[in-house]
Amino acid sequence: MMVLPTVTSLLDVVDNRFRLVIVTAKRARQIALGSEVLTEVKEESPVTLAANEIAEGKVTVC
Repeated sequence: MMVLPTVTSLLDVVDNRFRLVIVTAKRARQIALGSEVLTEVKEESPVTLAANEIAEGKVTVC
């Protein structure tokens, strides 16, 4: 089973792996606590939802 989006594709949006982990974790925590989901992907996992939002450019990476 392949997990999408891949880390490689996410690294096109975020400049390094460490920042990618931090941004994904922060956004996943926000989603888990009830923030509105910004992607149309139907998924239960907050981490997967966060990764999809990052891949779609819907999350600002500082």
